[in-house]
Amino acid sequence: MKNKKVLLWLDDIRNPFIADWRLQYAPEFEYNEDGDRETVWVKNYYDFVDWITENGLPHTIAFDHDLGEDVAISLVEAGMNKKKARMVKRESKSGKDAANWVVNFCMDNDLDLPHWEVQSANPTGRDNINGLLQNYKEFRNK
Repeated sequence: MKNKKVLLWLDDIRNPFIADWRLQYAPEFEYNEDGDRETVWVKNYYDFVDWITENGLPHTIAFDHDLGEDVAISLVEAGMNKKKARMVKRESKSGKDAANWVVNFCMDNDLDLPHWEVQSANPTGRDNINGLLQNYKEFRNK
């Protein structure tokens, strides 16, 4: 994987391999005739942190803000009531938590941020992630 450009896709619901998600948010990863790009889909904060810890920073990160919906859906399908499933979802770490972790990882290791996109449907969450990452990028460039 060292020679490949990797898109790390953080999203609990949007599958980057179907529809046109990559085309919208990371078009360079949509078509890969040369085999030099790879998309890795992680659905939660912990898998996101584990992947970067094990592999280093990817070329690009695509962030969703609201994580945990997949867990809530599975819990309801398994018989849990919706109210309790929503409470479990609220306890999930968000894409902003992941972005904050990346900033700390970069600060600790004296690294620039990778390229990023935010595909979240939550406008406030999207703005918060972009603001956090942009602030660190500007800090690094001083």
